[in-house]
Amino acid sequence: MKKLAIIGASYLQLPLVKKAKEMGLETHCFAWDEDAVCKTESDFFYPISIRDKEEILAKCIEITVDGITSIASDVAVPTISYIAEKMGLIGNSFNDSIFTTNKYQMRERFIQGSIVSPAYVYTKDQTVSVENLKYPLIVKPTDRSGSLGVMIVKEQADLNNAIIRAQNESFLNEAIIEEFIEGDEVSVEAISWKGKHYILAITDKVTTGRPYFVELEHHQPSQLSESLQLKIKENTTKALDAVNQRFGASHSEFKITEKGEVYIIETGTRMGGDFIGSHLVQLSTGYDFLKAVIKLALGEFETPSVEIKGHSGVYFLSEETKYIKHRIENSKLYPEIVESGITDYDLKRVQKSSDRSGYFIYQSKNKFAI
Repeated sequence: MKKLAIIGASYLQLPLVKKAKEMGLETHCFAWDEDAVCKTESDFFYPISIRDKEEILAKCIEITVDGITSIASDVAVPTISYIAEKMGLIGNSFNDSIFTTNKYQMRERFIQGSIVSPAYVYTKDQTVSVENLKYPLIVKPTDRSGSLGVMIVKEQADLNNAIIRAQNESFLNEAIIEEFIEGDEVSVEAISWKGKHYILAITDKVTTGRPYFVELEHHQPSQLSESLQLKIKENTTKALDAVNQRFGASHSEFKITEKGEVYIIETGTRMGGDFIGSHLVQLSTGYDFLKAVIKLALGEFETPSVEIKGHSGVYFLSEETKYIKHRIENSKLYPEIVESGITDYDLKRVQKSSDRSGYFIYQSKNKFAI
């Protein structure tokens, strides 16, 4: 039986653990005990921080794992690359993984690759000049995801507090300040093998808007024009080349202005979260993305066969979207809903993804609009 190391054990990794076990693999999960929902699902669980790459490496060598992976976790990416590199497993280089998990260094690579992205500055303190940037600005930690620490700033007086907020969420106490691009937001889900990139789906997004931009809806396939989708796909390939993505899933985010200008916001060398990679891709295209990521980690990559088979999406519950609560509670009345759940009946206005209180996932012939 082949052994798969999985970095992370939160609810994000649960579909991965279940899929690996369904495939007959022995699963070894690494994460802190807190919120480790995969602890009881995986065959073996190790209470080790996912950032402690040396201790995890020692255990993986002892276990003699055949592959290592994770989904929807930027923090796990360097650890995966480090262990894969040390053990001769399938993975990207550790050095390149640093660029894909740090928004500032990623931006630098985009510039080198002549890829259009927002103008920005980087700071480790509050004494930073933004005189060459145009308001509104958006401030983010350089090394976090899930909307943690993200905030829009409309005037100079609010900038300092936004920087402090972002740095407080950053592992490195770093923030990136960039011009805010008005327009539609999409992500691109892809998988790469030996540097060749296969685009699987483009996902349309709906967020809370200003000031925190937490994602409330995702829908596939994209409703953008074919010409814009082609431009986005071309820029995705350029971005993945720029960060030297060789192996595995990726999740790239773009903004499209009213004039049809395409800006890359960031690219993550891991599967998209929020059920995008684990559920929506397969529901809309028939391509089992989870299985593909696992087989790739084991060196068993197969060229994707992808075609649009229908629409899929997810709606998230919060104070802003309390109108969907009755659909979740009565999901059996809606044949389009394939999965749903409420994690907290005390709904709140969201400032980060973890503030959301529930969800429902749908599959239908047409976009399931509310």
